[in-house]
Amino acid sequence: MPSDTERELLTVAGREVSISNPRKVLFPQRGYTKLDLARYYLAVADGALRGAGGRPTVLVRYPDGIGGEFFYQKRAPRARPPWIEVVALRFPSGRSAEEVVPRDEATLAWMANLACLELHPHPVRADDLDHPDELRVDLDPVPGVAWTQIREVARVVHATLDDFGLVGWPKSSGSRGIHVYVRIERRWTFDQVRRAALALAREVERRAPELATSKWWKEERHGVFLDYNQNAKDRTIASAYSVRPTPDARVSAPLSWDEIDVCAPEDFTLETMPSRFAETGDRHAPIDRHPCSLASVIELSARQEREGLADAPWPPHYRKQSGEPARVQPSRRRTPATFAEGSGGPPQLQRRRKHPLVEIGRAQRKEDALAGFERWKTRHPDAAAHLAPADVLVDAMRGRFHTWTRIRVNLQHVPAGLRPDQEALDPDEVQPVERKGR
Repeated sequence: MPSDTERELLTVAGREVSISNPRKVLFPQRGYTKLDLARYYLAVADGALRGAGGRPTVLVRYPDGIGGEFFYQKRAPRARPPWIEVVALRFPSGRSAEEVVPRDEATLAWMANLACLELHPHPVRADDLDHPDELRVDLDPVPGVAWTQIREVARVVHATLDDFGLVGWPKSSGSRGIHVYVRIERRWTFDQVRRAALALAREVERRAPELATSKWWKEERHGVFLDYNQNAKDRTIASAYSVRPTPDARVSAPLSWDEIDVCAPEDFTLETMPSRFAETGDRHAPIDRHPCSLASVIELSARQEREGLADAPWPPHYRKQSGEPARVQPSRRRTPATFAEGSGGPPQLQRRRKHPLVEIGRAQRKEDALAGFERWKTRHPDAAAHLAPADVLVDAMRGRFHTWTRIRVNLQHVPAGLRPDQEALDPDEVQPVERKGR
């Protein structure tokens, strides 16, 4: 059994980095340890720093391994070496924090010692926090969507970017989706970049309406969702070479466009990526040599607005935006009731059930929420038999430091006579108390 006092001293970039408890297992199924994580990031350091280097970065930490609690740490730990660079960010909430800015291999090793699996950089450089240099196209499949369909949507994205003079750099997300980065000139604000991403999402949806969607609300989605809100200020996604919390330790792998048709997410892991990197290098190595203008996509957005497509919903916790539609789930919207002539009195609001949703449970751990859903299916087998994979809405509710899980079910495919009523939540855990990063 590893000792809590055991340490491994690494000499990296002229600095000494101590890996505490180096044999601590982070991936139980494969046996990968904290020291394995540090060595992985050193093996791919050039690529990892191309993705996250010089950017304020959120630490996503798994101190007890992928089976334990994890948390997002925006604030750089107070106890840190003097050579760790930080920069102060101000968030839409009004809060501010000093975040880590990785610059070299030593910082990556130091982050690995914190059991930081995923690197979540902001799309800005530390020397200009107001103008993103990266537009991010996030292809997020709804449950049940096959990898082949994600590939098809990626091809549509590629063609759309080409048509608007943008150079896309694809990578596997390390989970189920694909990310496409576009390096852009630092001329536009966060709001402008987000609006450009929304315009691209809508254009891809127009070209492939059966495969892709730009609809924000989960109950309205189908196929592959293009998450334009990943470009809102303070939103981050796992960068290139990030290790993801999957049993086989998959990583987010930079790809060429040709590779998308012949690869699968499970091809790229903590074990396999170092040899690929040594043999082929970083597929995104030229990305900084191709900054693009968003002018053509900004014009597309203006044209869409003239045609009636105004802004789309923003994420929770953002202030209400000018021109934004009602930030209410379609299944919870209320509309004036219809009264017979002469009934008197003002109309009252009634709920419009566009989608018949029931909430199943809320839990701090995703596994506990899914267990509650299994109990619900046992109680309602006839209704469960009619559910499509996309009808099960598993929501990762992100707080300041942690996520918790909510599960809802869309009963749209269940015959009206078989639809269960809303029941008491199972489980019914309150949102966990947020702890400051440790």
